[in-house]
Amino acid sequence: MTINGLSMGLNTTWVVLTAAMILLMEGGFALLEAGFVRYKNNVNIIMKIFADITIGTLCFYFIGFGLMYGADLFGIIGFNGFMLKGDLSHLNIPVSLEAFLLFQTAFVIATISIVSGAVAERINFRAYLLYTVLMTAFIYPVAGHWVWGGGWISKLGMLDFAGSAVIHAMGGFSALAAAIFIGPRTGKFTSQGTSSIALPSNLPLASVGSFLLWFGWFGFNAGSTLSATDGRIGHIAVVTMLSAAAGGAVTLIYTLFRYNRSDAPSVINGSLAGLVGITAGCAFVSDLSAILIGAVSGLLMLFATNWLEAKRIDDPVGAFPVHAVSGMWGTIALGLFSEKEGLFSGGGLHLLSVQILGLIVLCIWGFSMTWVGLKLIALWVPIRSTEEEEEVGLDVSYHGIMAANRSHEFIEHQDRYQ
Repeated sequence: MTINGLSMGLNTTWVVLTAAMILLMEGGFALLEAGFVRYKNNVNIIMKIFADITIGTLCFYFIGFGLMYGADLFGIIGFNGFMLKGDLSHLNIPVSLEAFLLFQTAFVIATISIVSGAVAERINFRAYLLYTVLMTAFIYPVAGHWVWGGGWISKLGMLDFAGSAVIHAMGGFSALAAAIFIGPRTGKFTSQGTSSIALPSNLPLASVGSFLLWFGWFGFNAGSTLSATDGRIGHIAVVTMLSAAAGGAVTLIYTLFRYNRSDAPSVINGSLAGLVGITAGCAFVSDLSAILIGAVSGLLMLFATNWLEAKRIDDPVGAFPVHAVSGMWGTIALGLFSEKEGLFSGGGLHLLSVQILGLIVLCIWGFSMTWVGLKLIALWVPIRSTEEEEEVGLDVSYHGIMAANRSHEFIEHQDRYQ
């Protein structure tokens, strides 16, 4: 075997393993979201995640991958590579094309799962399936082409190593649009505008979900090297850990002194915010910068959560604060703290200005395309569940089963949904 062949084999093994780690994050999303929502909607959460994985994989294979990584057309979209057909030599990747597809499929599945949490407990399941097709076949691939596929933003010099902007900020603004479009859960806000707290069904379950996401994030970030011999892998893993720890620690301490108790949902989301924040710059910033990025991500997540409540926007799992706000900060922070091109390391304003421009475009794209997409979907199926379906719970309403055996509750409502 030649040296090149051995290198290709090692890299392909590395990328397949890290892709599997990212796919395991879907278990994290499922447990996190199920733990944060009410018991009567647990199965619906799981089914949406399965829709993300199954439908999302197929849509990306048939359409999305070609739009994202096909040969560039006017800096806007790719025009070949559908089902891995055609000349894709321009990618110049150090792994097999199939491994690269698998890795990128894991990314697109994670993106649609961000939106899932923001519309939990009240979206019509059929409408969600149609939106999954739209996100995985078009919205995300086009945005990804602009930054990672040779599109116009990448030509300006934007950096986003593993997706703070492309995945999290764009996906988070898509989630915000969906949450606004569909409206809050029945009874979430009073006529005076105050919030009525819907207690999470199972915080230990949510915490296990966050740990699975944390584990998968090492694949998310370190796997983006696409190389088993890349000397940055150790550094990427360390700064990922430090940023997550800083995000969780800051929220733990802040809520302890602010409210005289450490708020578990905030600490869970604070750690995730730290992970989101470091995703763009994990290969480019120092350890201390990573700690600062994570800490600020945690605080921004808390402030954004309060902002949503003030605006009467219902986001049951904190998708917008965790992903959009922390993703925005992480993208901008890279322009500030990059050890080679950042403003604070003598690199000037170029990278920072490009980061901000690209971020604005991606956020507007995610928000506007989701809004338009939901408008179009509403022409075929209702976007929102009925008040009766929401009251009974989406588990029984859409799936005819409950998360565990509560036969007396099921019998009470089953005649309406058989």
